[in-house]
Amino acid sequence: MIRGGSSYISSPPAFSNDAKRLLVCTANTVSIFSTSTALQVASLKGHTAVVTSVIVVPGTKVLCYCWTASLDGTIRYWDFSVPELLKTLDVKMPIFSMVIPSIVGQPAESNEKPTDVFAYLSIEDKKVQENRPKAMHGQIRKCNLTASRMVGGLILKETPQPEFITVSSSGKFFGIRNKRKLHVWLVPAIDSGRSLAKKITLHHSKTLSVLAFHPTERIVAAGDVTGRILVWRGFGYRTFSTGDELVNKEEEHPGVRGNDDADSCSTWHWHSAEVKVLSFSSDGAYLYSGGKEGVLVVWQLDTGKKKFLPRIGSPLLCFTDSPDPTLSSISCADNLIHILEMPSMDILKTISGIKLPHSFPGRYEGLSSGFAFDYTSGLVALRTESYGIQFYSLFDDHGMYEVQVCERNHQPGDEISVVVILVALSQDGSMMSTVEVKLPEEGIGGLVCLKFWALGSENKKFTLSTVIYEPHRDAGISAVAFHPTRHMAVSSSYGGDFKVWVCNDEIQQKGQTLQNSGWACLAVGAYKKKPMTAAAFSLDGSVLAVAAETVITLWDPDKNVLLAVIGETLSPIVTLSFAGKSEYLVSVSRDPKPQLSVWTMSKLSLSWSYRLHIEAVACAVDLLSFAVLALLPESSMCTESNESMSQGRDGAILLFNVMDPVPVATWSVRKAKGGGLSFLQGNPSFLEEKISDGNAPKEFLVYVNGDHEYVLFDPYSNEANEVSTARRKGLVEIEETGQVGYASIYGELPEFKRNQTLLVPSVPSERPWETIFSGSSHNLPPLSKLCAAFLESLMEKRTAAVE
Repeated sequence: MIRGGSSYISSPPAFSNDAKRLLVCTANTVSIFSTSTALQVASLKGHTAVVTSVIVVPGTKVLCYCWTASLDGTIRYWDFSVPELLKTLDVKMPIFSMVIPSIVGQPAESNEKPTDVFAYLSIEDKKVQENRPKAMHGQIRKCNLTASRMVGGLILKETPQPEFITVSSSGKFFGIRNKRKLHVWLVPAIDSGRSLAKKITLHHSKTLSVLAFHPTERIVAAGDVTGRILVWRGFGYRTFSTGDELVNKEEEHPGVRGNDDADSCSTWHWHSAEVKVLSFSSDGAYLYSGGKEGVLVVWQLDTGKKKFLPRIGSPLLCFTDSPDPTLSSISCADNLIHILEMPSMDILKTISGIKLPHSFPGRYEGLSSGFAFDYTSGLVALRTESYGIQFYSLFDDHGMYEVQVCERNHQPGDEISVVVILVALSQDGSMMSTVEVKLPEEGIGGLVCLKFWALGSENKKFTLSTVIYEPHRDAGISAVAFHPTRHMAVSSSYGGDFKVWVCNDEIQQKGQTLQNSGWACLAVGAYKKKPMTAAAFSLDGSVLAVAAETVITLWDPDKNVLLAVIGETLSPIVTLSFAGKSEYLVSVSRDPKPQLSVWTMSKLSLSWSYRLHIEAVACAVDLLSFAVLALLPESSMCTESNESMSQGRDGAILLFNVMDPVPVATWSVRKAKGGGLSFLQGNPSFLEEKISDGNAPKEFLVYVNGDHEYVLFDPYSNEANEVSTARRKGLVEIEETGQVGYASIYGELPEFKRNQTLLVPSVPSERPWETIFSGSSHNLPPLSKLCAAFLESLMEKRTAAVE
């Protein structure tokens, strides 16, 4: 079992003392990346909840120690060069933020006598009663790390919610933002544990979002939710002054509100939205700011003049300095961490995490995350907010590359005008199709665009092959599916038709390269002018299934001949999948009456069904099995145990033998809404490293949740039992007969001539009444079809006997 897809931007990262490694909080672990290659080299595992803070202990370049804090209520001390856990301290309360001022300001080599090390924690006190008016759940507490205990009875500040703590690079000050206030503490020079840190409060008219301390002077900067930056100079001289410091109380304090303890306050304004990033340069001459615009602004502290780093393309969240003055990092909202060369701020390397989900506007608001999986290579393709497709390796937990679908200068925060609504991959991963929609402005100017992409043989990246504007006139596209073995695809539309597309190399002479070929329409099909809502090819490509709202139509994709019609369901079908090489077809219907249905093509009837809200379907290739991701209804969640509810398990993965409605195995999962599911072929390199018992599985099952975190496991082995709630035996291997799909059920299709007028039967038999009443009652077709067949049998023309 392998887990991945964690967020790299939940907490600020930290550089090692030699700046050759970057420690990043990733869910319950700390991942260690090389700054020269941007590849993960190690990880710190031990926390049982999200890690919220990582602090590297200053020292020589050889020393590699760090402190970590987590929502599991523990503080841990590590040697991350091994890596090895050295010490654990349990404070028994979730820790949202931690700073250790005494080691932050400590010189690399110090001969002073070691004293106790104290940390300041932002924790959540769950014992606070909810019925108390204005309950304060957040607390700033003090912890003695040397003695492994909290400083009892000492609460520096209570806040409605836990707040992030910021410490100065000198270790003399730390502070938090609390709505429209800024609280700043002076760290005692000689800390005996019970020493109280002096505090001042600075006020503002808007809610504050971030703060930063000057490295050498008493200057603190803060950003607010409207985009303004405030710079307080000379803060705390009255409150923090010592006996030998002279303070002029009668001097004017321009820009300072009320009786705040500061000499002056300046206001700068460039950002149009909330300021997320504030950081002083190591020499204190410049202030860096950033936010939703994706632009890093460099302010000259003395003059207020500014210059800009070219747009990075994603909202900025965090700026981190390193011990090496030529290196820094910046974290972006699309789960990227850029390693920057200073002071030019050129991007040297990028640590790429999986793209985080984003919202869609208007009619596409409820659009699912739209995963496309490459069965052979273990890649997943995800739509990005910047009109692109990210390819992410599920086996390596690493971003591979991105394909820009629309060449547009995307600026976060702008009104969305283009949406990439669909992405599809061929089974071998050599072809990709995307569908983008240009949203109409005031009801005018909408455009649907279908694009086909080809995988390069050398660089292994997709390049654009063909662009088709308005492939179904002004109707939207509901689905795109590729033929499993040929350069053929189908697109279905809500306008009432589907089109079969072929690449020109299907009819060109051999020897011509795919890069010089394009895609063209081979055939158009429709059924009773009904919207076509889903489409899928059988595993051998001999049958094309297209859903016409509540019925399923079966076609010969080469001859564009309707073979049969099966159905119908209670609601329009949104997903179709063939169960491996079998005769079974799986369909999913959603609102208003969700339904999972399994159909048998040999009888053209329903085999079994469940009334479930299905989010995703995955079919195995070599087994008669498939898996579904189901959302649990609220009524059933209410009956779960309190522990399960607190863990947020809102969905379940059900593994079925296609011939049996009783699940083979089930797993409860978190964040199922917007999730995805797929079977993947075993990766050889992954098997060599991860499989030690020699029992290499043929296929893995991957579950990607709504936050794009994923787990990859063998659903047929014992390792899946750690999350499994039920398991049965009885998966049936497919017997190789040489014929699959339509040919294995009905035999070879006779040749049809194009100029021949064809009658389209609803069943493939000329005498349907002889077999239509056979079988179980739940397999019988609808009453309307039974009546028609029965009346036709009574009117059968009888041939006179010849004597």
